[in-house]
Amino acid sequence: MQIIFEDQYCLIINKPSNLLVHHSYYARNIEEDSLAEILRNQGISAFPVHRLDRKTSGLILFSKKKEDVSAFQNLFENDLIAKKYKALLRGHLPEFGIIDSPVKNDRGNYKEAETHFTCIKHLELPIPVEPYETSRYSLVEFSPKTGRMHQLRIHANKIAHPIIGDPKYGNRHHNHMFIEKFGIDKLFLHAFSLKFEHPFTHEKMYFDVEVPEFWNEILEF
Repeated sequence: MQIIFEDQYCLIINKPSNLLVHHSYYARNIEEDSLAEILRNQGISAFPVHRLDRKTSGLILFSKKKEDVSAFQNLFENDLIAKKYKALLRGHLPEFGIIDSPVKNDRGNYKEAETHFTCIKHLELPIPVEPYETSRYSLVEFSPKTGRMHQLRIHANKIAHPIIGDPKYGNRHHNHMFIEKFGIDKLFLHAFSLKFEHPFTHEKMYFDVEVPEFWNEILEF
C-alpha cells in the first residue's frame, strides 16, 4: 500500500489488488489482515469512508477520527466527490456510453445505478480465445454516478463486456487465458482518480495514480 495524502483529518491510500479494506460480513471467511488493520498496526487511526472491493486496486479515503466519518460520507451522499476508474474489458466498446441499469443490493432489493464510460483505446492480442482466433479488449474509464456494491463489475457484464479477471461476473475463457499466458489472476479494475473539496479545510483536493504494474504487459499491445 502507498499513502498518497495525509493530514490531521484523513488519509488517502493507493490500495493494491487482493487486499481487504476492512473485515465485514461478506469477508468473514478471509483471515488476512485488512488495510484498516495494517494501518492500525502501524499506529495510524483509520476508518474507511467508502468501499473498494478486495480485488479492486486504487484510491480509497479514510477518516482519522470515527466522529469525522460522516462529514466525509456526506461528500458521497451529496454527489460532491468524483471517482474515476480504469478497467480492461472484453471486446471493443464504442467511444462513449451510459449504463443505466438497477443493481441488486445486499438485501436482495434492486437500486437504481448509473455508470458513464469513455473508451480510451482498443487492443487486440494475437491469442485465440474461443470462439475467436484473436482476443479483443478495451481500456475504459468509468465514472459511476451511483455507488452500488459491485456496480462497475455488474454493469460491464450487463453490456456483455465483462472486466478481465473478474471471477464472479467475468468471462472464464478470457480469465483462464490471462492466467495461462501472462500469469495474471488479478482484476483489471483500478480507482485512479479522486476529486473533492475537503470538508474541514475547504481545499480543492485532486489525486490521480497510475494503474498497477501488472497492467503494463497487456497495455503494451
